[in-house]
This record gives sequence, structure tokens and C-alpha cells, in this order.
Amino acid sequence: MASKSAIVNGEERPAPIKRQASGGSGGGGIQNISGSVVGFWERFTSFLSDVRAETRKVVAPSRKEVQATTSVVLITVFVFGVFFMVTDFVFNRVISQILHKLGGAQ
Repeated sequence: MASKSAIVNGEERPAPIKRQASGGSGGGGIQNISGSVVGFWERFTSFLSDVRAETRKVVAPSRKEVQATTSVVLITVFVFGVFFMVTDFVFNRVISQILHKLGGAQ
């Protein structure tokens, strides 16, 4: 069967080969094993080709973008840290008062 080309995401690559199920005639175990090895190799090379194409699309962020996202992360961590510190202080005081009134903590 002749190999056909398919355009996927702007790049040409061969269309997947359709394998026919072997019926009861001819064939044999060795042909099935070699066919599955060849099929695996074709899928593997296609996978590596897709990985390479996706890797080419990756763009590193600029210095300005890194600084902006880093400052957002640091400010967010600080705000949540203060929030949980205040929450912990309030719950600590409430629990201490409850235990003191019940006679558990002296």
C-alpha cells in the first residue's frame, strides 16, 4: 500500500498504516511478531516526532514576565501567611478560653 501524506498542525507526516487482521490463511507466528515490532517502531517514531514538534512550540518567558509572576507569588505567600497567622491566633485564643472555662487548662 502506498504511503499517503496528511497535514497535521502545519507539518507533513505519513498517514498511519492500516494493518489487516490475518485470517486463517498463511501468515504464521513470525509474521505476526515482526508485524507487531514494526507497528510498535512506527508508533514510537511517530510519538518522538510529535514530541519534537511540541517541544519546538515551547517559548521561554521573558525576564519581565518572570519578575512579574515571581512578585505575584511572593505577595500571595505573604498575604496567606498573615491570614493563617491571624486565624491560628484567633482559634488558639478561643480554644484556650473554652478550655479555661471548662477547667481543663489552668
